[in-house]
Amino acid sequence: MIRVPILHQPQLSLSREDCLQISHPNSKWKEKECVSLLKKCKAMKELKKIHGQMLKLELLYDSFCVSNFLATCALSSWGDMDYASIVFSHIDDPGTFEFNTMIRGHAKSFDFDRALKLFVEMLERGISPDNFTYPFILKACANLGLMKLGRKIHGQVFKLGFHDDLFVQNSLMNMYGRCGNVKDSCAVFMGIQQKSAASWSALVTAHANLGMWWECLEIFGEMMIEGSFKAEESILVSLVSACTHLGALHLGKSAHGYLLRNLSSLNVIVETCLLDMYIKCGSIENAVTLFNNMSAKNLLSYSVMISGLAMHGSGHEALMLFSEMLEQGIEPDDGVYLGVLSACRHSGLVEEGLRLFEKIKLEHRIQPTIQHYGCILDLLGRAAKFDEAFNLIEEMPMAPNVVVWRSLLSAARIHFNLEIGERVARNLMQLGSDNAGDYVMMSNMYARAQKWTDAAAARSIVADRGLDQAAGLSLVEARKKVYRFVSQDKSHCNWEEVYEMIHQMEWQLKFEGYVPDTSEVLHNVDEEEKKQRLKYHSQKLALAFALLHTPENTDIRIVRNVRMCRDTHAYTKFISVIYNRKITVRDRNRFHHFNDGTCSCKDYW
Repeated sequence: MIRVPILHQPQLSLSREDCLQISHPNSKWKEKECVSLLKKCKAMKELKKIHGQMLKLELLYDSFCVSNFLATCALSSWGDMDYASIVFSHIDDPGTFEFNTMIRGHAKSFDFDRALKLFVEMLERGISPDNFTYPFILKACANLGLMKLGRKIHGQVFKLGFHDDLFVQNSLMNMYGRCGNVKDSCAVFMGIQQKSAASWSALVTAHANLGMWWECLEIFGEMMIEGSFKAEESILVSLVSACTHLGALHLGKSAHGYLLRNLSSLNVIVETCLLDMYIKCGSIENAVTLFNNMSAKNLLSYSVMISGLAMHGSGHEALMLFSEMLEQGIEPDDGVYLGVLSACRHSGLVEEGLRLFEKIKLEHRIQPTIQHYGCILDLLGRAAKFDEAFNLIEEMPMAPNVVVWRSLLSAARIHFNLEIGERVARNLMQLGSDNAGDYVMMSNMYARAQKWTDAAAARSIVADRGLDQAAGLSLVEARKKVYRFVSQDKSHCNWEEVYEMIHQMEWQLKFEGYVPDTSEVLHNVDEEEKKQRLKYHSQKLALAFALLHTPENTDIRIVRNVRMCRDTHAYTKFISVIYNRKITVRDRNRFHHFNDGTCSCKDYW
């Protein structure tokens, strides 16, 4: 016997009149029974049986039954959009509800192109969209980055009178925010009469998408002042991301507490986000505790924790965790290997790093990327193994990029090897480097060698080419806020108080034996002027401010955007002794934990 699929059985070819003629007097009862069965359905296998029953009971042309069947098939977590599409194609005259169902189903399945095509078909058929149509169409525009189309749909929303619908307004905010248009996202927000938690969440997300982390914190603060909203999980995740980037541990802890109080459980994605926050805010202890208490760990969790231990100079612990991950049967990817190689790089574990580099290729059959080679080259460079580094560059299957050469230039500067530095710099010039930091490093090396003419020439290239050099800044958290400082900063209202504190600190430092290290002051000026340039460094100002505005015996946490110089490193070690404070400094992509005159990096950075 040949089996014909249900959707291709002869009944589908019957006209509506034929079905009405053979309908039973108890069709209303059968309709209710069918809808009841649909509500109880838990799998596609069951749904197909119900579809067969609908055919037998001649309910195929009952719009109410077919609409419910379509919604169950398209919107259930176990549904099948291909099957739903076949059912939809056999509906003679689909209405707004049926189109909305299919558009929503495709959007839920991340098939945004098909969602938009259905919307176009809907308009071409003359079927009017409603307020349930637009949120999913705007979601499709947001995910495809189609802001121009989204703006046209915004105009259509106004014409049809749905511009006051809260769900539509929130969707418009999300669309503009995802497309990087914060201005219009804010404009929609300002026009909402009765804002919901989702409205605030959309506004925070719009700013988070562009890395406007300060603004995220300010918006969340305004939301809390309103007092009538319960923060959603999405806004708290954005808040955690803001804290991560700004190093605002206190606020990050508050967000974590809020999540625990308002959610029955945290999924692995949220917990990994919190893990990343604790790591990048300098609290590796909290990160380890959270990681150990996670009920479920995946590859990303291990990857974040291994990379976190690497950032904090805990190379051996990162390697142990990597071994634990392998014992759990979790197969590593290139991201995890990048984390363990970084751990070796930050801790000077040369032999271990080289062994792991071979393991990537031979045991796990992962083709090393330029980033993996960069880690190994940095590891060799920091160990002053320049010959091995140049040999590895020759063996690389890809051409070295500016990042690879830059890591060797940094190593040459660390070891005061001007010859290697010049050799590497030539390669950077050939690649057309437009990074101001490369020329600054060379200027630094020339200045160290007191070759002031060459140092000035390297600096001139930066000016002549108009290259942007990131101004050094330091962020510090105090009094539940994050404060920003630049060198010689007098922008704060209480700057005189901070400068006075610098004088007091300097007086006590002299008794402890601190002598300013002016070797990295890149100017041909006398020694006294060099000391004055170092005196009001952004990190020193941040330290002074924190000592004034945080309780005694509390930890100080500072985030920097550029690498720490030798003088500031030594200065901070002395301050940790004099004021009996633990000081954590995030130095671009790694952490220094100062305590009792020592640093966790063991002066290897």
